[in-house]
Amino acid sequence: MPTSSDAVVKFVPSIAAVDGRQWDACANPHPKVFNPFVSHAFLKALEDSRSVGRGSGWLPRHLILENEDGSIAAAAPAYIKSHSQGEYVFDHGWAEAYEQAGGRYYPKLQIAVPFTPVPGPRLLVKPGPRACADEQLLATAAIEIARQGGLSSVHLTFLSADAAERLRALGFLTRTGQQFHWQNRDYESFDDFLASLASRKRKTIRKEREAAIAPGIEIEHVTGSGITEAHWDAMFEFYMDTGNRKWGRPYLNRAFFSELGRAMPDSCLLVLAKRSGRHIAGALNLIGGDCLYGRYWGATEHHPSLHFEVCYYQAIDFAIRQKLARVEAGAQGEHKLARGYLPVETYSAHWLSDPGLHRAVERFLIKEREMVTQYTADLTELGPYRKDEA
Repeated sequence: MPTSSDAVVKFVPSIAAVDGRQWDACANPHPKVFNPFVSHAFLKALEDSRSVGRGSGWLPRHLILENEDGSIAAAAPAYIKSHSQGEYVFDHGWAEAYEQAGGRYYPKLQIAVPFTPVPGPRLLVKPGPRACADEQLLATAAIEIARQGGLSSVHLTFLSADAAERLRALGFLTRTGQQFHWQNRDYESFDDFLASLASRKRKTIRKEREAAIAPGIEIEHVTGSGITEAHWDAMFEFYMDTGNRKWGRPYLNRAFFSELGRAMPDSCLLVLAKRSGRHIAGALNLIGGDCLYGRYWGATEHHPSLHFEVCYYQAIDFAIRQKLARVEAGAQGEHKLARGYLPVETYSAHWLSDPGLHRAVERFLIKEREMVTQYTADLTELGPYRKDEA
């Protein structure tokens, strides 16, 4: 395994084997930009609930850069993958082409947060004068692990643009995708946000909010110790409804939601719709240092515009009141554009062991990047904001 003069990279088969405070010192050294998804607690909830692990196709093999004294200088959430499900950066076509040519694409090494298309750090490096060197050591260790283990490739998904560029210098291919994020332009209220929109869009949103809160429907926010197992029962029912319709097989189990609630309750925000004393729809959000992350939505009753209210407008309202910089609404969904969420590019990095596959994917990514950039620009032009506000 690659080493520096006083540190060595190790493979760890369980996040529980890593000291949580040391992991978080690498993952989230700056509270103002806290990313809940790379926290020790979130990753442990996935493992403790067995949402990842044997039989899931996500086998934990986390990377740890350990100093001579046993302290951790850097880390990465890493998994041996036997399929490409739950990643949201789609390489199924690469796998199919490689296997048709006689290669074996799986297993591969995935450095990512399972089932979570949220941008954030992936090579988690403790700040300091060694930070750049430690990041490079961790990346080269991932490549060496793939080579020694007969893995076809290494993939780091939903990185920052800067991190993807640094990996490109190490031989990784860079890939762009696209999501929708809402940016807080120092709004004082939801009405202040509405005033920044073109008149027609502003009127549409007002009508949607009126339609969503039909007679008898109440909206509530629940967080921290206020979240009960009954709330998680409802949220899991909503999650399963959406998952069964969209994905065929939801990735998370009921135990995960309880583990998440126990491990990091103050990071969880449930936006729930209630009618006749019963929850009928809800969205799970995670609260970061400067961002509200929208994750899961579902409903057992369907009412006009309730989806937009629970998922998007309530999130914007919360972010304004809490003075958060943005709301990230996840992958896909051009309908988010009319609700104030603008397109942003996302980034990933890929190392492929086979030179022929590397060259073929590289050619594909050049064309794909051009298409994504043009698509993002076109969507931005169609945004709902007044031209003097855009």
